[in-house]
Amino acid sequence: MSQNIILTTGLYDLIKDHLRRKKVTIEEEKLLLAELKGASQVLRKDLPEDIVSVNRKVTYKDHVNNEEKTVVFVGPQKVKTSKSKISILSDEGIAMVGYKVGKLIEWPSKKGDLKLEILKVEEAEMA
Repeated sequence: MSQNIILTTGLYDLIKDHLRRKKVTIEEEKLLLAELKGASQVLRKDLPEDIVSVNRKVTYKDHVNNEEKTVVFVGPQKVKTSKSKISILSDEGIAMVGYKVGKLIEWPSKKGDLKLEILKVEEAEMA
């Protein structure tokens, strides 16, 4: 990938643990390891506002299904699909995490290849 992803230290550790548990395909694992190697780690307060991360509301376009979706990415234990709160470790979350608005990501997932464009990222109001 051309640009390095930006992650909070906690999220970096969460993704490393996810990899250790073999929760991704081999192809995803290679991509993730390469991205983590070049990733910038920052404190939560220093994370730029336009970066996909936990507790961020993300609007993206799925170019495979030609759909626009808005979701809130949360930690795996806070998932509420009825409220569009999905895990940052979901296929879409893993593909977009650390990237900023405007990025088009092509990602191999267990469900098939994803092609996602990040349209908007904002701080989520956590109830």
